[in-house]
Amino acid sequence: MKSRYSLLLSLCAACLTGCAAETSPTPTHSLASYFSPVAETSLTHSQSVADLEDWLGIALPPVEEGLQNRWPPELEAGFRRRAERAIAHYAGKDYGNTHAENEKRSYPLAMLDFLAGNRERAIAFLQQEDVQANQHQHTAGIDYYFAFTLKGQIRKYFLFGPYLNPSYRQRMYEGAKNWTEEDPNTRPHPVYGHGDGTGKDWSIQRRGGWVDSRNTDNLQAMREVAVYLMAEETNNETVRQQYKAKLQRYVWALYHIGMGEWDSETYHSQTFAAYLNLYDFAQDSEVKALAKAALDWLSTAAAVKYYHGGWAGPVKRDYGWSNVVYGADAARFFSLYFGDVPFPNPDPTRDSLHAITSRYRPPLAVVALAKKQFPKPVEILATKPIYENWKEGGDQQPGYWETTFIGNSYQMGSIAASFPDGDVAPFKLVAQNSQRGVDYFVANTDQKWVRPGKRPGDQIGQFRNLLIWLRPADETPFFFQLPKTAKIEKIDNIWFVQLEKTWLAIHPLQLQDYQAITVEHKKYQEMYSQAQTYQVLSQPQGDYTGFALEVGEAETHGSYQDFTQAVRQKSQVDVTNLNNGRVELTGSQDNRLMFTYNPENLLPQIERNGVFLRRENHFELYRSLPQGNPIFLGWKAGTLRVEAGGHTFKTTVTEDRLVAD
Repeated sequence: MKSRYSLLLSLCAACLTGCAAETSPTPTHSLASYFSPVAETSLTHSQSVADLEDWLGIALPPVEEGLQNRWPPELEAGFRRRAERAIAHYAGKDYGNTHAENEKRSYPLAMLDFLAGNRERAIAFLQQEDVQANQHQHTAGIDYYFAFTLKGQIRKYFLFGPYLNPSYRQRMYEGAKNWTEEDPNTRPHPVYGHGDGTGKDWSIQRRGGWVDSRNTDNLQAMREVAVYLMAEETNNETVRQQYKAKLQRYVWALYHIGMGEWDSETYHSQTFAAYLNLYDFAQDSEVKALAKAALDWLSTAAAVKYYHGGWAGPVKRDYGWSNVVYGADAARFFSLYFGDVPFPNPDPTRDSLHAITSRYRPPLAVVALAKKQFPKPVEILATKPIYENWKEGGDQQPGYWETTFIGNSYQMGSIAASFPDGDVAPFKLVAQNSQRGVDYFVANTDQKWVRPGKRPGDQIGQFRNLLIWLRPADETPFFFQLPKTAKIEKIDNIWFVQLEKTWLAIHPLQLQDYQAITVEHKKYQEMYSQAQTYQVLSQPQGDYTGFALEVGEAETHGSYQDFTQAVRQKSQVDVTNLNNGRVELTGSQDNRLMFTYNPENLLPQIERNGVFLRRENHFELYRSLPQGNPIFLGWKAGTLRVEAGGHTFKTTVTEDRLVAD
């Protein structure tokens, strides 16, 4: 192992130089550093697909044939090439420490370094005494408290356990047995009880208990998977059954009402990594099938948003760092499976460790969905639930309605909801770029720069390649993000934007001219060094302000010049009733989008070619138009179907919370 990865490091040194990125959770690398001339497929490695255990040099737990999504050799070879790059990227790095939840960084780095051949160093760190062992005496000094730590502890114990000192591994076992004698989420901490409310939000002192009780999807998944597996391992059957029921409820929700932390650019992959632990190490056959169903659903949701290394469309819990190829943690993680980017990932996620050391692979139809290998164009109408959808009443109806349109060279998505939501990215367009993978057009109304948030007053309506964004006129500006390579021109009060293969026609509605600005935010400047932010202020008169958008490409308009001419001659924006919040956009291909602002609950009234879109009739989690492909999942129906690339995938989670293929 050591000699093989030493060779890999030397072979990859040239392409690693200049592409390496900081390991900070918040990306700080310049977009310019992504433009490596080294193609992803040029990395030197063995093209033969040997046995997975031989390739990794460690033993993996068996998974029965019926619970594996088999890949052809060429697809597996691509995955391993990208995995080898991730291992090489982290080989020899400083691990960090074990304070609080810092194991979310240090444990994956140590285990990746183990795979790179530095076994003694990695194992010595993995079994060193926790710096807060005095707060974990009730679990034999082992940290089973912090959710991010649990994700690494599980893989350390079950996968790397044979390499640990037997006495240390026995301590982990004894600590886990104590930990799961009762439900650790309701058990008062021996020192801090149920917490005293002081200290940092995630500290033991503030929250108390025997385990991190925070309930975001990703933290909940880390906790519930870890408690289940350790209860199963230590024969604490009562707690195992309690947590089996919790896992069943969560996976049922995925297939029936959706995911509360939906499509997060930061956290989607972290939930996925937690369920990889369940898939790899659960013994109960029903639970193992449940884990696969969760991973299949989560990889499908990722495939809808993944676009040539970008993370497209509206997302929940967007921090504003994902509007560039490989910018989203989720995109960097799922690029291991999906690839389809013109250059290598300069900063693999630490959670790559879980994917690399697992037998799980997404279904072939899901991989094809991610690569957009299906007849286009297609429109996908989707819904998303409220955030904590497990609470009473959280399954009564969706909280958000999403529209995604996938053309031949771009993907555009927007969200409608009856309430403002500060961490939701409400609109993104990603367009193919042969050098960068994708270009982004992002709009928002946050202060100072393009940051996520469905702001109070913002309402968006979309029909295929047409979109209208309207809000009450005030001093709140719009912000647009475009690549610096975009060519922008103003003709007949229309702002035309020429991207490499995709063209935009923006009709300003009571907006002043756009102004290029410099964002006074160092990390933003570094992350988006190849992007330009524009500020657009409202006109001093009028009741509403916003814009109407039409998107074109070669397959619909021939050339950029033909597009500009067609828009000028055929497109119409009726603003006769703009002061009443009503706008009608007729596109150059005769599709009509009628938008009426709704002052009551922020869900605009939408007519598409004269047909009123009644959201109460459209609760499906995914519905593809016009033919039902590539994806469909009905509201509370439980059966997910994906058809793409000549492959079909279907699985069902029943109302009684069992998996039925």
